[in-house]
Amino acid sequence: MIQGTGSNVGKSLIVAGLARAFVRRGLRVAPFKPQNMSNNAAVTADGGEIGRAQALQARAAGLPPATDMNPVLLKPESETGAQLVVRGQRVGRQDAARYQRDKGALLAQVLDSFDTLCRSADLVLVEGAGSPAETNLRRGDIANMGFARAAGVPVVLVGDIDRGGVIAQIVGTQAVLDSGDQAQVAGFAINRFRGDLRLFDEGRDDISRRTGWPCLGVIPWFHDAWRLPAEDMMDLVDGPARPSGKLRIVVPRLPRMANFDDLDPLSNEPDVAVDIIAPGQALPGDADLVLIPGSKSTRADLAFLRHQGWDIDIQAHLRRGGHVMGLCGGYQMLGREISDPHGVDGDPGTDAGLGLLDVCTAMSEHKQVQLREATALPGGEPLSGYEIHMGRTSGPDCDRGWLSVDGRPEGAASANGRVRGSYLHGIFSSDAFRARFLADFGLASTLEYDTDVEATLDALASHLETYLDLDLLLELSTAPRRNAG
Repeated sequence: MIQGTGSNVGKSLIVAGLARAFVRRGLRVAPFKPQNMSNNAAVTADGGEIGRAQALQARAAGLPPATDMNPVLLKPESETGAQLVVRGQRVGRQDAARYQRDKGALLAQVLDSFDTLCRSADLVLVEGAGSPAETNLRRGDIANMGFARAAGVPVVLVGDIDRGGVIAQIVGTQAVLDSGDQAQVAGFAINRFRGDLRLFDEGRDDISRRTGWPCLGVIPWFHDAWRLPAEDMMDLVDGPARPSGKLRIVVPRLPRMANFDDLDPLSNEPDVAVDIIAPGQALPGDADLVLIPGSKSTRADLAFLRHQGWDIDIQAHLRRGGHVMGLCGGYQMLGREISDPHGVDGDPGTDAGLGLLDVCTAMSEHKQVQLREATALPGGEPLSGYEIHMGRTSGPDCDRGWLSVDGRPEGAASANGRVRGSYLHGIFSSDAFRARFLADFGLASTLEYDTDVEATLDALASHLETYLDLDLLLELSTAPRRNAG
């Protein structure tokens, strides 16, 4: 199990890289994350949903995504509440205090999913969540040491040296763990080192002396990480600067922005600049396309968009001849109104939309979660995508659907074609469709996105082979066993 000294220390990418590395050694590998908190979800073939990081890890392992890989998924809807997804299916909404009190009851289902993976794999790579040093969350824990001890899984603790204070990160984590949790840790690793690795030899050895844990390696910064689908919105915001592109796409950063993997293939295009616009900033006047992304709470994010004045910026953008696209929740925002009589998306009520498409959305308690194969209209370019939303949208502009799914139009477009919306996520991953889309803006695309992702996963695996002791990692691995926890 790969645990971290904090969130966003690189656990997800390390698990993905290790999965690819051990598959290349001939092992059957499966990824697993007991509990994830993310609005960036992936859809499984059976209509379930898991964290997108686990979908990437499954890809690295050569497996299709499966709900057992992430049995508990929390999708934040507010500062204190989240939608709870268990083994791929939505089971309701819980506030943070109630979930903290009741989460231990989910351990049996977590262990059942883990057992399922173990039966068909030589090696299961488990990713923790947050940090095991959060002692206030230890009771009933299913994400870190609570799971590790219950399943008998050895832990490698990863610290992020780029944040500074990595010695304190690891030594301090040991200091606050109880003796049983300390004994579960089999070693540590340092991630995101910059410069001459020899300069940290003394620091590495000091951590080992203080903790008694062996070091599995010091991993230099992997500079191509941005080429892989991002798990966290902040990975997009804080990633490396890209060169300015011939086409500028701006994306308003909504508080509950969801399924932003839609942006990854566009970001990888060398002639495209994708700019995430932070609250407090106006949408740039030189944008070619404003893309409103998916949202976990459409009505609340629409109110936030208006509060920022971005609705006025979008109107000005259209007057200048610009284009607007909305995906999923962003599509719902483009319509005339969003009605929510059952309070699915907050308090019951009806909100006026941006009025850029002649459609209306009615929220419903049924959640649509499904993989889709589609074609673009009118060119017929094939594409793959997925739906993951609550609500149905209808109206005159749906007669100008610009995609076709199972022979029926999908999405809507304005009469002049400069405003479009669709419920389909992931459409830009399809090279033929993305090339046609960019051609409409005068750009030629030669990027083979899936090939690029596969090459980056191979490079990540080679990177970890070089700087981590994978032989020792395998030696530290044990057959899972059930403990009292």
